[in-house]
Amino acid sequence: MIDYKAEYQKWLHSDAITEDERAELLSIAGDDKEIESRFYGPLEFGTAGLRGTMKMGLHQMNIYVIRWATQGFANVICAEGPAAMDKGVAICMDCRHHSMEFARAAAEVCAANGIHVRIFESLRPTPELSFAVRHYGCQAGINITASHNPKEYNGYKVYWSDGAQLPPHHADAIAKELEKIDIFTGVKAMPFDEAKAAGRIELMGEETDNAFMENVMAMVNDRACVAKVADDFHVVYTPFHGCGWKLVPQALRDLGVKHLHCVPEQMVLDGSFPTVESPNPENPEGFYLAIALADQVGANFIIGTDPDSDRVGILVRGTDGRFIPVSGNQTGVLLADYLLGAMARNGRLPKNAVLLKTIVTTEMARRVAESHGVTCYDTFTGFKFMAEKKQQLESQGLGKVVFSYEESYGYMLGDYVRDKDAVTASLLLTEMAAWYQSRGMTLFDALQALYEKYGYYGEKTHNLVMPGLDGLEKMAALMQSLRDVPPAGIAGVAVTARTDYKDGTVTDCASGKVTASELKGSNVLRYALADGTVILVRPSGTEPKIKVYILTLGSDPKQRDENIAKYSQWALSLQK
Repeated sequence: MIDYKAEYQKWLHSDAITEDERAELLSIAGDDKEIESRFYGPLEFGTAGLRGTMKMGLHQMNIYVIRWATQGFANVICAEGPAAMDKGVAICMDCRHHSMEFARAAAEVCAANGIHVRIFESLRPTPELSFAVRHYGCQAGINITASHNPKEYNGYKVYWSDGAQLPPHHADAIAKELEKIDIFTGVKAMPFDEAKAAGRIELMGEETDNAFMENVMAMVNDRACVAKVADDFHVVYTPFHGCGWKLVPQALRDLGVKHLHCVPEQMVLDGSFPTVESPNPENPEGFYLAIALADQVGANFIIGTDPDSDRVGILVRGTDGRFIPVSGNQTGVLLADYLLGAMARNGRLPKNAVLLKTIVTTEMARRVAESHGVTCYDTFTGFKFMAEKKQQLESQGLGKVVFSYEESYGYMLGDYVRDKDAVTASLLLTEMAAWYQSRGMTLFDALQALYEKYGYYGEKTHNLVMPGLDGLEKMAALMQSLRDVPPAGIAGVAVTARTDYKDGTVTDCASGKVTASELKGSNVLRYALADGTVILVRPSGTEPKIKVYILTLGSDPKQRDENIAKYSQWALSLQK
């Protein structure tokens, strides 16, 4: 444990910081709790990189933490040898405050360490960074983004040569390097313009956009259905002030959408996200401007991408004419059913096609996949695990992954990215909406038809927020108590089997027999119940909260909703 008071003094008296930064540190001089929260230890470097609020301090996001993290990453890249250094690193940033400044600081550190840098000239969607790493054959990638987090946050995501976020062993290697590096004196940096003049830093721009969009547009399955309804097919789009503002509208217009209405107030690039409490398409309240515009122009399909354009959410008109949000689980099921059908119709569905989903994503996806003759595999939460599974299956000739998704509004398609991709997903969701419209159906109608066909599945995620310095301790204590005293029943229904993905054990509750699960190595608990419901409990990797996932199936909508209500009571009781 770091002596936070000593660390605070070290920062306060460092020659490296500016007078404004010193003034910020002096302003908290009498606030011991605030000093402790900023300096009790470094931000933990995990497989998702770093994420935190933008303040001065070791446990915050600021230019010194960015340089320090990049030095650690640079050491890992350099250890791979000269060829890896020449392949270099691609760097991207979102619309947040300081993102460009942080991205350029990362570039300066890489350049000083002899690593070639390709950096986007301005903000770009996260999937385009994954694409650039693969397209240019880079060794690694860095993205300055906090995705859909509130405006106070920023983050530092790292990618490896496959275009996916770092696997755990590389993240661990960086974390070990960081322990050896002094945040002020242990970092090399080279002025940006000097590095650029020396050819160590190259800018990426329109040529990379064009290469990316060529791949995106090759994913279209059915232009004819869009052309058929184009005269009265209206789409409303919002980028929530972020990176989707240019390429998503371009993709939809190239698809043949004649009536695309972009929410003007939210097309303004702004890291303050002035029109929304939260720039997250998972939160339907952020769509109020989009709904007003849709009502004005007569659209029945709304699409929104988060600030770094890797997640996408949709709203559709219900039977009463009002807009209803479609959950990530439901959107994925709709898209899976449509895509597998469309690919089969145009002869593009491989014989050994595979759908990937996470362990916390609806089992309805498996039913849909299997009904199309497609195999469905589970992975842990996070697209790096899906990228790993895709690589494993395809390299061994065991299957061709055509669609991967998770319940938190992330969808990965095609072979040119290894991360969730809201640009491609927006394109295909719009094609799907047009196809159903050509058949006289809204997406709400389509979803009801899927429930009738596959069963009344229902899902609910509860976030048990545990902030503060003791939040991590509370989270650990809750997980430990569930392991020490596992529930025999939940909401009056017997637990038939429980899986601890940490050690990969599956316990049959009736016989006590223990077998091995297919997956292991993640801090997740799973309970299978007698009525077919599955409940999973896992700590978030990026935020101070424990997530409880309820995945259930009812004989009709009423029973499904009753199941969700009773299991929700149990989930919420865990926080007491």
